Order: sequence, then C-alpha cells, then structure tokens
Amino acid sequence: MFPGFLWRLIKFGMVGVTGVCIDFGITWLLKEKVKINKFVANTCGFTIAVGNSFVLNRYFTFEKTDNAAWQSDLLRFLGFSLIGLLLNNLLVWYFNEKVQLKFYISKSLAVVIVFFWNFFSNFFFNFKK
Repeated sequence: MFPGFLWRLIKFGMVGVTGVCIDFGITWLLKEKVKINKFVANTCGFTIAVGNSFVLNRYFTFEKTDNAAWQSDLLRFLGFSLIGLLLNNLLVWYFNEKVQLKFYISKSLAVVIVFFWNFFSNFFFNFKK
C-alpha cells in the first residue's frame, strides 16, 4: 500500500495521537485540577505518554519482536524522549513566554515539532531493521 518508510511514519503518527491524548489529558489534569506548575505538569504528561508510546511503537510501528533486546531499545527510546522532552519544554516556554501564545497552543506547536525529532531518531537509530 505505502512504502515502508511512509507506512511507518503514518503508524508512528497514529501512536502519536494516542500519546498526545495521554500527554494533554495528564497535563490538563495536573495543571488545571491539581494546580501544579505548568512545566511539571507538562513533564508528567509527556513522561506517561512516552511509556505508552514505547510499547506501541516497538510492536506496532516498527514491528520489533526480539524480546531479548527490549531493555536496550527502551534505554535508547528514553534517551531520545528525554531530548524530545527538553525540546518540548523549551518550545512551550518560547511560544508561551516569548511569542505570547496561549499555553495549550504553545504545547500543540511543540508536539508537532518534537514529533519529527522522535520519529527520525527512532527510525534511524533505535528500531532500524
């Protein structure tokens, strides 16, 4: 149907939508209802979404079934995700504080930009065949 690269990008995007729902849901809950710092809430939402995304991307997107290597896959995934988290928080800060966009608009822009970092780092370095 689609070439392998494009199909993986689409699947990664589908997993990403799940991650965004988890990320935004946890962030909203912690920021708006629990009233914790917006960057702490952002970090919590992002982190929980990463755990979900690792499992879905490993098995669904990249179809990796070698269970002996899951620990090294997870460590690399977490490393790339931590860089993504840093980029995410920097972008949220920049768009929210410097550009003066609303918090959730800033977060949405950051999510789109960090999506490409996450996909390419995992496609080329983590789950490559």
